[in-house]
Amino acid sequence: VLLAAAVCTKAGKAIVSRQFVEMTRTRIEGLLAAFPKLMNTGKQHTFVETESVRYVYQPMEKLYMVLITTKNSNILEDLETLRLFSRVIPEYCRALEENEISEHCFDLIFAFDEIVALGYRENVNLAQIRTFTEMDSHEEKVFRAVRETQEREAKAEMRRKAKELQQARRDAERQGKKAPGFGGFGSSAVSGGTTTAMITETIMETEKPKVAPAPARPSGPSKALKLGAKGKEVDNFVDKLKSEGENIMTSVGKRSAEAAKVLVPPINMESVHMKIEEKISLTCGRDGGLQNMELHGMIMLHISDEKFARIRLLVENEDKRGVQLQTHPNVDKKLFTTESQIGLKNPEKSFPINSDVGVLKWRLQTTEESFIPLTINCWPSESGNSCDVNIEYELQEESLELNDVIITIPLPSGVGAPVIGEIDGEYRHDSRRNLLEWCLPVIDAKNKSGSLEFSIAGQPNDFFPVQVSFISKKNYCNIQVTKVTQVDGNSPVRFSTETTFLVDKYEIL
Repeated sequence: VLLAAAVCTKAGKAIVSRQFVEMTRTRIEGLLAAFPKLMNTGKQHTFVETESVRYVYQPMEKLYMVLITTKNSNILEDLETLRLFSRVIPEYCRALEENEISEHCFDLIFAFDEIVALGYRENVNLAQIRTFTEMDSHEEKVFRAVRETQEREAKAEMRRKAKELQQARRDAERQGKKAPGFGGFGSSAVSGGTTTAMITETIMETEKPKVAPAPARPSGPSKALKLGAKGKEVDNFVDKLKSEGENIMTSVGKRSAEAAKVLVPPINMESVHMKIEEKISLTCGRDGGLQNMELHGMIMLHISDEKFARIRLLVENEDKRGVQLQTHPNVDKKLFTTESQIGLKNPEKSFPINSDVGVLKWRLQTTEESFIPLTINCWPSESGNSCDVNIEYELQEESLELNDVIITIPLPSGVGAPVIGEIDGEYRHDSRRNLLEWCLPVIDAKNKSGSLEFSIAGQPNDFFPVQVSFISKKNYCNIQVTKVTQVDGNSPVRFSTETTFLVDKYEIL
């Protein structure tokens, strides 16, 4: 019988421990504290026994994965179970370190419970464990969809009723009669006007965006999983620990490709707001040479006040690289060509209100190396059984300021962590995805170059393709709206601008 599964330090301090039989905390901490003292350095065994229990363990960098079993337990089955436990941990933790294990402790405990139930091994593999812990329920999705449809129908019915009541009140006022009362409020105690006002107010309240309440239990039988409940219990548990003075680390969600893009802080939006967005797609060769670079940009206009719907935008284009510009079909092309102004073909018409309208877009495609905004030079050289990798960056377009730059270098699998030499900035080793992420908060004219050196077992081809992501508040092509004026009277209009330069793809192959 498996008594407990634990991840502990070399000194025997428990980080995560899951007991599968009734055991006190003092007992399990005592067993784990005694574990390092029982091991003999000269022996190659992966288990050690005492008078009462057997420890089956596997070293993981600075930690141990330990199973505590009874002495009559099947050692072959225990070793197979231990291997599965050891493979589960990298699924949830990017690094095998104490703080990373603590941060994902609940994920690990839920996975441990899928492997062992009441001390006995379940017949599961790694893919099944992942499926079970995600708890994705088709029945719940169907239930939510039905619920949303019912709510929409109820709101539509309420609006129809309100219109009927308003019509009845108007008819009563025209005929000079007192508006009739409606059921629930009494036949004559409340006037029709008050009733209609109350119902209209109720409808207005229902249409305000608010946090959706937990769905009520449906009338028929339903097996839908209520995933929100567990999160709420965890939050309550964390709040309780905080009130008792415990230090709780905030959980950092799993990173994805989109997570590298940092959200731009909100800006003060005027009634006329411009969003200027550029996206770059670039592919370079590892030995130099630009294979392809394509950049797309657009100016989106958002007007929130009807007073400023008839306006013209003065565009300043300081690009010297040969960008191809294209205006919206409804925009006066002749006016833009001669005076660099964006206005509608029919000056009497207005721009749409409360919607983003693309008024100007541009495109740049080139294989000219001097146009590369940020050059990356990755130079792996073999040294015996390992590879010494030197990688450096240089900002060629000094007018840019790149924020939250992440240069991602693939690593060979199953060879451990890289040994970092010199580095400008910081790094993260993602052992689960076999990636080294070189993180630089800002690259600008004052910090235009930097380098990273590391060594790891592998071949030169293992470290490509190198990928880059960043975000910038300055655009590459230097196309800006400098002035906004009204069509009538040519008076200036206050406006706000939001500029973003993003990466769609940036690879060194």
